[in-house]
Amino acid sequence: MIDFVREKLAKTGADALLITQPANVRYLSGFGTPEDGRILITQDSAVLITDGRYIAQAKEQSKLQQDIIASGSQWPARVIALAKGKKLAVEADHLTHTQFEGFAKTLDVIGVENFLTEFRVIKQPHEIKLISEAAKLTDEAFSHILNIIKVGMTEVEVALELERFMRMGGADSVAFPITVASGYRSSMPHGTASTKVLAEHELVTLDFGAKIQGYHSDMTRTLAMGSLSEDEEKMYAAVLEAQETALDAIGPEKDGQEIDRIARDILGEHDLDQYFSHSLGHGVGLMIHEEPSLRANVPYILKAGMTATIEPGAYIPGKYGVRIEDLVVITSTSKHVLSISDKSLIRL
Repeated sequence: MIDFVREKLAKTGADALLITQPANVRYLSGFGTPEDGRILITQDSAVLITDGRYIAQAKEQSKLQQDIIASGSQWPARVIALAKGKKLAVEADHLTHTQFEGFAKTLDVIGVENFLTEFRVIKQPHEIKLISEAAKLTDEAFSHILNIIKVGMTEVEVALELERFMRMGGADSVAFPITVASGYRSSMPHGTASTKVLAEHELVTLDFGAKIQGYHSDMTRTLAMGSLSEDEEKMYAAVLEAQETALDAIGPEKDGQEIDRIARDILGEHDLDQYFSHSLGHGVGLMIHEEPSLRANVPYILKAGMTATIEPGAYIPGKYGVRIEDLVVITSTSKHVLSISDKSLIRL
């Protein structure tokens, strides 16, 4: 992979590339604490720069040459010393303005953006394996919580039990702050778990995932705490129809914009498109939101090896909402659905 990066670097006219974005650091180095690592790549070397806290960890996890500095705050000075006399490309979409200006005082610096996107968007077999493991653990956590969740629990209690189960099952951490949004809070697409108590005759949205060796999963299911109103039942059925139809349509060489339109049109047939307030899906990997994009106004041709979520939703502010989400891997001929949890309306 480093050789491909060098080929792209040569086309920029720069002699060296500084990688600071944590997901990119982990992608190229395997270093498990990428927030405290930077990579300097030239045509002759690729060096992981980190500090003395990680001597043993870096040696164990990364095949790159390692440059250990005394303190984490000293990495800019070390980069300047190693890149002296070279034209340095930096990740302008991650480096701060102050950091950029600091390098520019002594080095010839250019900014590049999304430099590794074309590499990272196509997942390698070992990456798909880890994402699949994270998705499997997410499914298992959902099966577990169905035996636990009940009226009278708080949203936070549900979220903590999901997190406990996934951590005990081998997750590094949760993939993102868990959404447990019940009743009127289910109308909040990112309704992070609160102290609200789950009540009868409410919808409850669970959006969660696991992270394993840096790779994420993402799944959403919406439950019913007992019986629902006719309008809530209809909303659930419409979102499920939109989700399953879009899921059937996704595959290699398909346009993410068109897949988004399929789901949006179905919701429109049920007069719910005005309540679909976000894109249909996104890529998942070392970041929980990455390329590809499945959105209304951005064409994006899907390729084998990409991951994507399919997650239509409808949210009536202050009343209720529904979202259903699966994670898929695009294959050479179709797709492989990683989320296998039941999507029919489960009434507890």
